[in-house]
Amino acid sequence: MNQHDLDVLDEIQRRVLWLATRIVDAANHDRDTGDGVKVGGHQASSASLVTAMTALWFHHLDAEDRVAVKPHASPVFHAIQYLLGNLDRSYLPKLRARGGLQSYPSRTKDPDEVDFSTGSVGLGAAAPLFAAVTRRYVDAHFGARPHSRFVALIGDAELDEGNIWEAVADPATTGLGNVMWLVDFNRQSLDRVVPGIRINQWRGQFEAAGWHVVEVKYGRKLAEAYARPGGATLRDWIDRMPNEQYQSLFGLAGPALRKQFLDGAPAEVAAFVADIGDDELGPLVTDLGGHDAQAMLDAYAQCDAVTDRPSVVFAYTVKGWGLPIAGNPRNHSALLTTEQVDALRAAHGLTPETEWDRLDPASPAGIQAGERREALSRPPRERALGVTVPETTRVRANKPVSTQEVFGRVLVELARDPQVAPYLVTTAPDVATSTNLAGFINKTGVFAPTEQRSWTEDRMLRWTESPAGQHIELGISEMNLFLLLGQLGLSWDLSGQPLLPVGTVYDPFVLRGLDAFLYGTYSGSRFVVAGTPSGITLAPEGGAHQSTITASVGLELPGVTFLEPAYASSLDWLLCDALGQIAGGSAPAATAAPAEDGAYYFRLSTRPIDQAPFEAARARLGDAVLRRQVVAGAYRLVDAHQAYPDLADAPVVQLAASGAVLPEVLAAAAELAEEGVAAHVVDVTSLDRLYRAWQRTLRQGVRTATVPSVPGALRSAFADRVPVVTVHDAASHAMAWLGSAVGAPAVPLGVDEFGQSGSVRELYELHDLLPGSIVNAALAALALR
Repeated sequence: MNQHDLDVLDEIQRRVLWLATRIVDAANHDRDTGDGVKVGGHQASSASLVTAMTALWFHHLDAEDRVAVKPHASPVFHAIQYLLGNLDRSYLPKLRARGGLQSYPSRTKDPDEVDFSTGSVGLGAAAPLFAAVTRRYVDAHFGARPHSRFVALIGDAELDEGNIWEAVADPATTGLGNVMWLVDFNRQSLDRVVPGIRINQWRGQFEAAGWHVVEVKYGRKLAEAYARPGGATLRDWIDRMPNEQYQSLFGLAGPALRKQFLDGAPAEVAAFVADIGDDELGPLVTDLGGHDAQAMLDAYAQCDAVTDRPSVVFAYTVKGWGLPIAGNPRNHSALLTTEQVDALRAAHGLTPETEWDRLDPASPAGIQAGERREALSRPPRERALGVTVPETTRVRANKPVSTQEVFGRVLVELARDPQVAPYLVTTAPDVATSTNLAGFINKTGVFAPTEQRSWTEDRMLRWTESPAGQHIELGISEMNLFLLLGQLGLSWDLSGQPLLPVGTVYDPFVLRGLDAFLYGTYSGSRFVVAGTPSGITLAPEGGAHQSTITASVGLELPGVTFLEPAYASSLDWLLCDALGQIAGGSAPAATAAPAEDGAYYFRLSTRPIDQAPFEAARARLGDAVLRRQVVAGAYRLVDAHQAYPDLADAPVVQLAASGAVLPEVLAAAAELAEEGVAAHVVDVTSLDRLYRAWQRTLRQGVRTATVPSVPGALRSAFADRVPVVTVHDAASHAMAWLGSAVGAPAVPLGVDEFGQSGSVRELYELHDLLPGSIVNAALAALALR
């Protein structure tokens, strides 16, 4: 790049620095929130990436490239989008305001186009890596898309996050030459200047994982100084200088800076800088490569030239570059004073009247911005898949069967559907066979970028690896599972190809990947995940493998629909419905709930369940009605008045349950009938859909000051104001709200302590899930009327 172009980039980056700083300042000093709570922002953390980001957007990136921006650099991103003409001026003073610019980049809530949501440190870095995994899969199955580079801009402190190294080490992420991580190596974390420099450790870890590593340590001024006679001593001293001492230089000038710089230095260094004036010494010795546009562009080009593995660039920067708080150990959340902002505005040649202006479109910088806007423009993407997922695969069972087994059978049947099969892709963290994906894998194979020879023959599992495979196997990392599912579920946008992603994981370990699960759903990703097996019903495995709070997690996660069917056909209907919703278009006609936009979490069991009670309900209600109620969230498995006509005038109680505990609930209903109590049994297939339906009617009543109605899903399954016993192989509170929903006393039974090893009966007895306890709970509920 010639000097003229570098001067243009410098003018642009100065405007970016000013806008990013002023965006935060306006949020804190111009806007009265009325609540006394600090708005906050990160002027220093933004400033450190101004050069790197300006070089990316105003020179290096192509339209098809995708970038994750360090959370604290969101003001820089929005300033760049504004200068490119992609963000209206009215948003600039609205950082962290309702309907304004979000605190951290958000795909779903920011007004400008964000590729990857960031905020929870470490996840935004890993997301582009798994987006590249997804692109490699899409290219292999549907033809090569236009070339994309997947870039992550991350803070050096993010490298302390364990999920970073889980992602780097996973075999599924190897060989991705279109990935570049740019580490903002400012050597400061939230609380302090980090003592020492860990670059050698991190370089070794990346190289051991097969990554290409680039360091951008010095700018052109220092590089030229090092090339002069005696310059090697200067370089050696700067390399050896304690990090804290070096950082302190940024707050000094003149003789004070010289004194601090030479404290402990060899005499040769003092002699080398003796002829350098005080005004020149500071800019020279603080000339870091991360603030040299040419050095950064050279590093990007080096990464582009390496196409057989991912690259990481360590860009040496200073936190607060170009600001009066540069290098200050406490500058992470520090805000410039009004006086400092006024001085900075004047230094940038702006006035209060012109401070929000874009670049002059007739100037070289303005022309460059206009050209880059055109170069980076993207056509709209289509999310809908354009295929129809059948309402059912007609999976039936004539003998007791578990939901985990049925889940695998339904996927195999869908893999036989020529319309749906090409878009199905499964993944698991080394638990594919133990979560019943073996049948799907036998039919579709395992994905690998190149054909792999199989050295063993297994009649039960044909682990054939090739580019045609449709299962992506991961190492034992639940974080990686949800990160990959999140990117597979965004493939329509990031890779131009909608998919139907399905993942499996041991249910207790959903919690290990919870941060990444939340990250994917916050980003608007759509996928299916099955947690299996679940609960204390996984009896001999003991407390470490028994999940008790995952039902509550599924119920409370925004953007997730939680489902816990007990019977084969209900699981078939629910899974087909979920995949149908992901495929796009309107919800199936038999779906009572509004169309959903998000992920689906199935909590399944390995306990075989007798299918006869469900078939009896099918005969009583008919397929159309029963399917509609199953999909809506609940249906009456046993209607006591029809099952026991002689109990027409008897006391009535309702037994509501999900999943594996239904046999005990049915047995309790039979015992209650013998004691003269009519017990309806309600199979709750989706606590989530029931709760949302209830909340919709309540909120409508609150907002309109009217009496809330009872939603249809509850009305068809439950009798109004009849006592309820809830039974769940999960924490009891997850279903306890049903009493309020039907306006009646409720006695919740569930698992509120850690489990242990034992038989199903022994553990059900320990946690009051046997029929006798359910009967006693029903009598207690009746007494509470």
